[in-house]
Amino acid sequence: MSLARIKHIILVLSGKGGVGKSSVTTQLALSLSLAGHSVCILDVDLTGPSIPRMFGLEDAKVTQAPGGWLPITVHDADSSNGIGSLRVMSLGFLLPGRGDAVVWRGPKKTAMVRQFLSDVYWEETDYLLIDTPPGTSDEHISLAETLLQKARPDQLAGAVVVTTPQAVSTADVRKELNFCAKTGIRVLGVVENMCGYVCPNCSECTNLFSSGGGEVMANEFGVRFLGRLPIDPQFSIMIETGRRPTYPEGTLINGQDIATAPANTSSAQIVAEADKKHEAPLVQKYRHCSLAPIFGKITADVISLVQA
Repeated sequence: MSLARIKHIILVLSGKGGVGKSSVTTQLALSLSLAGHSVCILDVDLTGPSIPRMFGLEDAKVTQAPGGWLPITVHDADSSNGIGSLRVMSLGFLLPGRGDAVVWRGPKKTAMVRQFLSDVYWEETDYLLIDTPPGTSDEHISLAETLLQKARPDQLAGAVVVTTPQAVSTADVRKELNFCAKTGIRVLGVVENMCGYVCPNCSECTNLFSSGGGEVMANEFGVRFLGRLPIDPQFSIMIETGRRPTYPEGTLINGQDIATAPANTSSAQIVAEADKKHEAPLVQKYRHCSLAPIFGKITADVISLVQA
């Protein structure tokens, strides 16, 4: 089985669509890579695969090898900078076009999930992150059954559950926590996403929605609350254009000054030109994002929980 070379498997779950599971998966992977760990992502959101776009790999195609499908490389390990390798696999790489719809019934989805878990040739990997669709559907049941049957007990580390602060979101995510309880999947913790907005033009970080709903839900279920994440347009710009995030002087996130704007126009042009030529990989640019230090703490907590 291809999972034999994976040390730890982490599911990223949510009962609600649009809460940012793929964004959380992407940033957790980048943060683990920055911590020196080798990471792979498996995207099992079959009808809406987002991982290829998150890494700018929509035109990539997987190749077949004797051991199965070869995942797409985002970046190789860089021991001089303490960065681990990152590879991804998604149904999006197997579709003829990015806009092609996946119109499959449950049995075919179930078969595809099982094939992903058995026919992808993963190398020696510290962490496999599985980005899942919303809800508790066929994909989730197939995923849980296959992992519980075929993965070693020490491999399936648990799940990171993503929600937004609003009651309409936490009501659905509660069902996901109940799903984990019924299937015997350990919940590592809850991440509360979209609980603020980092203005790209001024130094304000403003709450757009309510705040604290995810923490209340985590306390209610007796699971770890991992942290809150604001919406940062600079992260989206980095993903879409490859431009490194910069912030005006005085920008505070969780009390920390994260201002990174170049001091003069000449420096800004140098940074822009370097990014335009893609001289720096995404993982290096992510260091400059306001969300990186927040995810650094979340990642450290996840690692400690996995290794406990």
